[in-house]
Amino acid sequence: MKKNNPNIALLSLAALGVVYGDIGTSPLYTLNTIFTAGIHPVPLTPQNLLGILSLIFWSLMIVVCIKYVTFIMRADNHGEGGIMALLALALSKLPANDNRRRALLLMGIFGAALFYGDGAITPAISVLSAVEGLQIASPFFKEVIIPLTLVIVVSLFFFQRRGTARVGALFGPVMLVWFSVIGILGFLGIAQNPQVLRALNPLHALHFFLENQTIGFLALGGVVLSLTGAEALYADMGHFGRRPITLAWYGLVLPALLLNYFGQGALLMGNPKAIENPFYLLAPAWALYPMIFLSTAATVIASQSVISGAFSMTSQAIKLGYSPRMETLHTSEEERGQIYVPAINWALMVAVIALILGFRSSANLATAYGLAVSGTMLMTTVLANVVFRRLWHWGLVRGGLLVAGLMSVDLSFFSANLVKLSEGGWLPLALGLGLFILMTTWKRGRLLLALRMRKESIGLDTFVASLSSTSCARVPGTAIFLTANPDGVPHALLHTMKHMKSLHERVVILAVRTLEIPRVPEDQHMALETLANNFHRITLHFGFMEEPNVPDVLFKQDKLPLNEMDTVFILSRESLIPKVGSEMALWREKLFIAMFRNAGSAIPYFKLPPNKVVEIGAQVLL
Repeated sequence: MKKNNPNIALLSLAALGVVYGDIGTSPLYTLNTIFTAGIHPVPLTPQNLLGILSLIFWSLMIVVCIKYVTFIMRADNHGEGGIMALLALALSKLPANDNRRRALLLMGIFGAALFYGDGAITPAISVLSAVEGLQIASPFFKEVIIPLTLVIVVSLFFFQRRGTARVGALFGPVMLVWFSVIGILGFLGIAQNPQVLRALNPLHALHFFLENQTIGFLALGGVVLSLTGAEALYADMGHFGRRPITLAWYGLVLPALLLNYFGQGALLMGNPKAIENPFYLLAPAWALYPMIFLSTAATVIASQSVISGAFSMTSQAIKLGYSPRMETLHTSEEERGQIYVPAINWALMVAVIALILGFRSSANLATAYGLAVSGTMLMTTVLANVVFRRLWHWGLVRGGLLVAGLMSVDLSFFSANLVKLSEGGWLPLALGLGLFILMTTWKRGRLLLALRMRKESIGLDTFVASLSSTSCARVPGTAIFLTANPDGVPHALLHTMKHMKSLHERVVILAVRTLEIPRVPEDQHMALETLANNFHRITLHFGFMEEPNVPDVLFKQDKLPLNEMDTVFILSRESLIPKVGSEMALWREKLFIAMFRNAGSAIPYFKLPPNKVVEIGAQVLL
């Protein structure tokens, strides 16, 4: 799908399957978790029920409608959204040496790292909560819930290599049915007990806090489950555009969610024992098995969206220099955004299996859920504050009051979830922290390596000027030397001269840069500078949402015509040696070297033809 497609209805339908799977399946477990799970479950009384429903309603209004739909989604980075795009947008207005830039950078990276924690828990809790409906039908199924969940999850991850292009068209219609059904069931439940609508009054939420105090505050850790997936509205904006996502939210998703939550509340008012599983017990007995099937399909779609988001986030992190290169496969000839990253896929699968086997129920998993979600939301608000103040020039009254209000809500959710640390909340936090260390180590290590290489290199202009017709033999053809430092002589070039005693007739020094914008206009991809002695310096610019297809740009441009048949790419492959007393701790040096050694090759990453590539080794002391 393309965001400039004039058919808003079709884009909105497609957005149902990609954007709203996570938040759309939260009614499966939210109320059950609040009233039964954790160290301090909320006592199920009519007053508490109205208070919780009021909290859910106003949380959806404030966080999703006001924060994301009204404001955050306006902060698009050339049409793209997501925390990495917002980070690039916020940093664009801060000087390079500003300490605030570094702080924001670390916050943005940590928020992105937390996304992977969410990516591990979402498939586990979603699919498990859907399959648990079987034990409502018959106690016989209790023993098969875990094995069946594992079969579904493992099948989902093994399917990733095939891509979603073929079944993606079904995602929207399936979720359309899902939201329609849960909305209808909720409406029928409300009709049986309409007094539940009193929860629309925010005074019930206030009364709940005043009456329950500590337990009321801790209940926010469960209420946030109704918001999981809200970040996807912003993250997927580049695929569909703001208008279709907004239309789908207000036209179907929000009404269906509210109807279902309030319908479950109406059921619990009349039958408190239904708290065992209010989502499935809201449906008539004859519809139980069809609902289990539909719920499983919806949770698989929700999981698929999160997994695809992890692939996309990894791709952006690689291009922005926060992750080593990884094998990335395209699963669609039409949509370049549909990718498959095997390393991330299998790592997520292992994490999801471990979560299912370790927690064994959606109620137990819910205690670990929410911390990563609320943490990412908090980081988004911090970055948005910079955009509001520096990019949009909002003053203290307009921008400050808005951010203060949003920040107080985010901090409340995050603080309430911190209490879950001992119950399993440490897991996504530890995963996020581990990934944060890896990402910052890679970024720092690459910077130190570049500085080391630059310090030891010879100036390219001086080197080229020193060449004479007799200093080195020239052979026919073009040699393209890839380098991170286009101002210095690549090590591979020096080794070529030293060992081959010759240079190609035409030499191109090539650097590839990823800019902090999603896409670069086609006519601005390449910058060419002609030097003496038939040397040329080329810099290729790509956006962080683009694929860096080097041959596609080089052989199609006409600034410096190149014949593909007589052109060779020459790369350096460095072997790093740790050094005591460098700018990085020794343990981080060794970690960086291990990551560097296992990083994917530049050949497939830049789409270089393997039969046209020569690699030359070099040892570098960090």
